[in-house]
Amino acid sequence: MTDHTVRAFDRELELLGRKIAEMGGIAEKMLSESIEALIRLNVDEANAIIATDIRLDLLQREVEEEAVRIIARRQPVSVDLREIVGAMRISGDLERVGDLAKNIAKRTVALANDQRLPRAMIGLRHMGELAAMQLKDVLDAYGQRDVERADAVWRRDVEIDALEDSVFRDLLTFMMEDPRNISSCTHLLFCSKNVERAGDHATNIAETVHYIVTGETLPVDRPKSMFGNQ
Repeated sequence: MTDHTVRAFDRELELLGRKIAEMGGIAEKMLSESIEALIRLNVDEANAIIATDIRLDLLQREVEEEAVRIIARRQPVSVDLREIVGAMRISGDLERVGDLAKNIAKRTVALANDQRLPRAMIGLRHMGELAAMQLKDVLDAYGQRDVERADAVWRRDVEIDALEDSVFRDLLTFMMEDPRNISSCTHLLFCSKNVERAGDHATNIAETVHYIVTGETLPVDRPKSMFGNQ
């Protein structure tokens, strides 16, 4: 981050960075805990995740408002402008990760009385672990302005996509074996898609980090699994 002759400008940028770091910590925790709550069908944990989303929404609003104030007051250019616009983009992605985790938690509550969970839960857990690791790595890359680490996260998006394909096939098989499984498996299909979307938001953040550091954008087409998205 650039040092400025106006120290107040540095403090304003540092405040943005701290808010993004707080949002990142909350989003990481929500995503990881939503998967664990789903695996254990823990309604109390699921409800706690749902309640936490309010704080993430508030922080995202604060980041946007502060970013607009800085742009109006300082009229930044070049890397400073990229830093501010990047913070706004990342806050939006983190807020969306929180929404996805909240949705998984809500589906956990709906599934709480169904103890016949399919083998696809193993794949879902693995997906959640990968997505959480992607999010952690990309937030570390943002904190360190490490473009190589961010680019590595961008390239690894294909791993979550491939796992989603596998979970989709397992759940489809489970539904075909017994129509009574259709309701619970439908909830799990949505959970799987939510985890995959969380991975996409980590990839979005990687693209933003690349832009902040280099001023250039990554290719529009990301690496994808051989099966594509369902």
